[in-house]
Amino acid sequence: MTESSTEAEKTSRRSFSVLQHPGFHLSGTVREAATASEPELLCNVSVSFDRCKITSVTCSCGNKDIFYCAHVVALSLYRVRKPEQVKLRLPISETLFQMNRDQLQKFVQYLITVHHTEVLPTAQKLADEILSQNSEINQVHGAPDPTAGASVDDENCWHLDEEQVQEQVKLFLSQGGYHGSGKQLNLLFCKVREMLKMRDSNGARMLTLITEQFMGDPRLALWRQQGTAMTDKYRQLWDELGALWMCIVLNPHCKPEQKGCWLRQLRRWNGVDVCPLEDGNHGNELTNLTNALPHGPAGNPDLLMRPHRTVFTRAIEACDLHWQDPHLQHILSTDHYTNHCYHGDLDSSLLDAGWWPLWHEHVPTACARVDALRSHGYPREALRLAVAIANTLRRQQQKQLELFRTHKNELLNRGVTSITNLEGWVGHPLDPIGTLFGTLMESGRGAEDRGPPDPPGSAGSCRRTENPDPPAQRPPEDGESFVLLAVETALIGLGQQRVMPEGLYAQEKVCRNEEQLLAKLQEVDLDETLVQIFRKQTTFLLEAGPYSGLGEILYRESVPMHTFAKYLFTSLLPHDAELAYRIALRAMRLPVLESPAPPADLSRPHHIVSVVPNRYPRWFTLSHIESQQCELASTMLTAAKGDTCKLQIVLESIQKNIHSSSHNFKLAQDAFKIATLMESLPDLTLLKVSLELGLQVMRMTLSTMNWRRREMVRWLVTCATEVGVFALDSIMQNWFTLFTPTEATSVVATTVMSNSTIMRLHLDCNQQENLANSARTLALQCAMKDPQNCALSALTLCEKDQIAFETAYQIVLDAAATEMNCTQLFTIAHYMEHRGFPSRAYKLATLAMTHLNLSYNQDTHPAINDVLWACALSHSLGKNELAAVIPLVVKSVKCATVLSDILRRCTLTTPGMVTLHSRRTSGKLMSLDKAPLRQLLDATIGAYINTTHSRLTHISPRHYSEFIEFLSKARETFLMAHDGHMQFTQFIDNLKQIYKGKKKLMMLVRERFG
Repeated sequence: MTESSTEAEKTSRRSFSVLQHPGFHLSGTVREAATASEPELLCNVSVSFDRCKITSVTCSCGNKDIFYCAHVVALSLYRVRKPEQVKLRLPISETLFQMNRDQLQKFVQYLITVHHTEVLPTAQKLADEILSQNSEINQVHGAPDPTAGASVDDENCWHLDEEQVQEQVKLFLSQGGYHGSGKQLNLLFCKVREMLKMRDSNGARMLTLITEQFMGDPRLALWRQQGTAMTDKYRQLWDELGALWMCIVLNPHCKPEQKGCWLRQLRRWNGVDVCPLEDGNHGNELTNLTNALPHGPAGNPDLLMRPHRTVFTRAIEACDLHWQDPHLQHILSTDHYTNHCYHGDLDSSLLDAGWWPLWHEHVPTACARVDALRSHGYPREALRLAVAIANTLRRQQQKQLELFRTHKNELLNRGVTSITNLEGWVGHPLDPIGTLFGTLMESGRGAEDRGPPDPPGSAGSCRRTENPDPPAQRPPEDGESFVLLAVETALIGLGQQRVMPEGLYAQEKVCRNEEQLLAKLQEVDLDETLVQIFRKQTTFLLEAGPYSGLGEILYRESVPMHTFAKYLFTSLLPHDAELAYRIALRAMRLPVLESPAPPADLSRPHHIVSVVPNRYPRWFTLSHIESQQCELASTMLTAAKGDTCKLQIVLESIQKNIHSSSHNFKLAQDAFKIATLMESLPDLTLLKVSLELGLQVMRMTLSTMNWRRREMVRWLVTCATEVGVFALDSIMQNWFTLFTPTEATSVVATTVMSNSTIMRLHLDCNQQENLANSARTLALQCAMKDPQNCALSALTLCEKDQIAFETAYQIVLDAAATEMNCTQLFTIAHYMEHRGFPSRAYKLATLAMTHLNLSYNQDTHPAINDVLWACALSHSLGKNELAAVIPLVVKSVKCATVLSDILRRCTLTTPGMVTLHSRRTSGKLMSLDKAPLRQLLDATIGAYINTTHSRLTHISPRHYSEFIEFLSKARETFLMAHDGHMQFTQFIDNLKQIYKGKKKLMMLVRERFG
């Protein structure tokens, strides 16, 4: 069941009884019939009203809410819809006046009797006061009457339950943005605007109550203390709060005493330490821009010196504004403008060339007037002022273009510019462009529904009928609509060159506001007239120099135009491709990432506000901005498919302006996808663009850390494969500018030499051989540059070419002494043994042994298996090889268990009689009393002795049993010697003597070894 049907069912269940309507008071009983889930409900309701406004309500239902309960609404609607059912009576005071003394006494006594428990104490108190000659009640003439209504001089306003407003706002704030509290607070703000539009004085009262609760939010002090920022949604609520106060103080018909009261409130809030700043966590040092205008009084000098602007500062400044300017009054009062109103003042700035009025004021402040007029229920006046402001913006744009053309050579020679606005209109706290656009579009859509009249400045209703000296030409605005004016105003605002504000929130707001405006523009269908507006404004933006964010020269910290230019590009592309590419290519700039420009000359007298450059800015939204730049470039690449000239221009722009390797890589991938769509043959030109971008990514990331580097390298090889064999050959020949030696051998050359690549390219034998030669040359170059990581890959790649393979092997031998460690050499040695080169494997193994050092306690070292393998290899080759390797083992290995393992293996078979993988055959075993095994045996026994003393130095009781087992293994080795038994006995006796303090351990030694 829908909400409306549920409410209708409840209404049908309500009945009304005991209706009374004395004077200005309505009371009655609202009965709701019982249901299966709810019992019958009786509610006593009373409503007081005055001059068509409900001034107070009470209901016994107990529902607590900001708005009237359903029973109050039901009773009020019943009275409106069925007036004949409610008998209207005189106010109770008039009825009492008609009674004589006996009737009055009877009336009072009956009233007390019926309600004696409720009114008797009050009745007795009043009787005592009336009978007392000096009581306060006897000093006042007459008596109050709640049904008589207020005096004509009294202020009347709709009933507002202030306590409930405070409680509801406090509750929503305490929920911290959860449970839809932010949405509820926004609904309250909408209610305030609705009240203002109905000119209900409760609007300001309600906003005051809301503001008091916002200022009392305990989180403000906590965030300030912790130095953390408030949440983004909460920050937006504060922005709306400040904007609403701006609307309230700009009420064109508010009384001076009202404005004075609001000003005192605003200053009090503004002075609180925790009052949020206008631009988030960063206070700026802007002067009073709101009042820096020709039609407003001088600003408060205290505010001019205030470094930090809070969310209330603009409303405080706006309290000095007025609406008495004659020109402003003329704009607001009529749609028809005649030249006699400004006779003798035709050259003033009050009119444009077509004699339509202009309004020169700080643009955000002027637009705040428009917002205030709309909010206070003056839509026609708001529209008239909005049109005047829009025409003024167009006039200023034309003058700025003329000024730039006059000084163009001077500015271009310097190559730098100063920012033209300290405050940008897009992202401004007062949202001036959004206000103008909304006002004009709302009227434009309404006019489309209604038909005429035409807007001011058009050729319709506003054509002048009394013009003795008309201008020679009609204004170019003739025939336009409000929609055209709205769109053009939005384009002017979005294209304004403006400095990036400080602070995360302010910068995010710039991006968010721009995207909101563009989303609204995209809802407008482009017809031929709008296309002409786009052409006109795009040309202006390209030629307007420092006043345009798309001009020839750009201030380093200007807000980028990527998102706006993408919208212009897609809108203009079907109609004027050359202009679309011009604007998009111009917008690709991002000077903040380029080297700082020298300071600008601040001496030129063109009323341009200068900002000190060369400070590296804190652009918190830089990642988002670079993403938008990337999106613009991707859009151009997609549109330019098939156009070689355009693709080359776009490629050059990307290479010049995009400084992020990740975004360049994304563009390369985008171009590759577009070029290789399944439904068509690959676009070779676009593939080459993709390859060029990929090559640039390789160069950008060659010497920097990038976690996607391996993915980038693999993708580049794939892209080069799609382009053709010449591309693969090129990247291999120039590998040192693109890849590390490891990448070049393990990824690039290996992939190029794979069967899948050869099959993909359909290469003949000569092409395969040429490609293989390039890969082998690359492999050898990489091996020479980085033998540690590339030698094995080089050997693998050169297997099929004997000369190349020998060269790679020699590179390994040359690097073995100084540049390679034992692990790398053992790995290559294993490879050689696997390829059937045991002698070379032996040579590399002996070189590896020279780099090895195994201490007595490293019995789990990963190189142990390599040592055992090397000894087995040398044993299999013969006695001479074994004799040569054993001194290396003795020198490098100090671990007793490893040495004993090697010793046992060497005594099991005859050297040279078996291979590594064959079974033992008959032959004469080597003697342990002769070299080289005698040297190995002595080293093993010495290792056991040294290890024993080392372990006993720091041994704990829990390791005693493990130590006894270690001695048992040592005895086995000792016994391999001719006099081993005697040596071991002497060794044990020495232990007993040296470590006699370790009684328990020595007792275990005696039990096991005697």
